[in-house]
Amino acid sequence: MTGLKRLTLAAGAAGALALGTVSHFEGKENTAYVDPVGVVTVCYGHTATARIGQTHSDEECEELLAGDLGDAFAAVDEHVEVELPPTRRAALASFVFNVGEGAFQRSTLLERLNAGQVVEACNELSRWVYAGGEQLPGLVRRRDVERWMCLYDEYATLVAGDDE
Repeated sequence: MTGLKRLTLAAGAAGALALGTVSHFEGKENTAYVDPVGVVTVCYGHTATARIGQTHSDEECEELLAGDLGDAFAAVDEHVEVELPPTRRAALASFVFNVGEGAFQRSTLLERLNAGQVVEACNELSRWVYAGGEQLPGLVRRRDVERWMCLYDEYATLVAGDDE
């Protein structure tokens, strides 16, 4: 069984949502490159072991993605103290995949989420659109999607309440 299949089985719906989000916004480059802020990156945004000159097969890229996304889910599960619906968990895993566990752990987003301020926490995602001091259009689009996913259950509750 591939790493991606193991990830989606382990993380369920949240795993599939996060996988689609991360792979879409990260894109895949089998050969290592330097990203917009000077970090050597390969495959689907993998940085931990990336070195200029590296080339990975599609299968190796999928394994790296599964491992990195699994780490992001583990960070979310470790630091979030409230119940998360799958869409919110997926949004947060995508966010952690992109910014790292340390930034997430120190964030106002996490503080507000753990305080039960869901809307305020999800709205914090819109602030994370800068890299190297510059606003990046790709990060703006990514955070819009992550914010929507984060707030999905809040919207669904409002809509369901209108039917009652």
